[in-house]
Amino acid sequence: MLEHIPQWVGALFKNVRAGHAKLTIVQDEVAAPGVDMLDLSSPSFANGARLPERFTADGVGVSPPLVWGAVPEGTSSLALIVEDPDAPTPNPLVHAVVWNLPPSERRLAEGAISSDGVGGPDGRDVGRNSYFVEGWLPPDPPSGHGSHDYVFQLFALSDTPDLEASPGRSSFAEALRGRVLAAGLLVGTYSRGEPASGTENMGALRPAQT
Repeated sequence: MLEHIPQWVGALFKNVRAGHAKLTIVQDEVAAPGVDMLDLSSPSFANGARLPERFTADGVGVSPPLVWGAVPEGTSSLALIVEDPDAPTPNPLVHAVVWNLPPSERRLAEGAISSDGVGGPDGRDVGRNSYFVEGWLPPDPPSGHGSHDYVFQLFALSDTPDLEASPGRSSFAEALRGRVLAAGLLVGTYSRGEPASGTENMGALRPAQT
């Protein structure tokens, strides 16, 4: 949809961005300094590298595969949110929410983040993105707006509170508070009409990972 916006419009708003300081992972009482780190990665792109077109609005628009390592003892479930802090919006644009992944899970296959109604039989539930629909919202940055970071944030939780089916960003973030045992971070980038610029904005996140 945003690929049809003229490049000069995107350039005009190039400095209008939600900001990395508004990502879920750096909010108060979410992933406090000192929490364990989860080894989160993708077989399809390196951390800080450009997302393959396949996973964006310029391709078929499926969610990328993700893999992660062991979780801390006492983990009740895992939760994932993917946000774009470079969107020209008041808050980061949410591209995916996945809730109540089993603690034994170590991967999400390509295309796994898709609409699932009230959730799966094992309790997992795909939530609502910023377009208020379930599933993966393919990256679709305006041409001329510069490189966008797409930040995959995975959380190991000590217990799993009840949430409504298909949770959105607000209820997701609130449910994390005081429950995060470990957190993982993976960044993919994407842009239109210019080369990707890497992760020059990610410095705001690093203090929370020490």
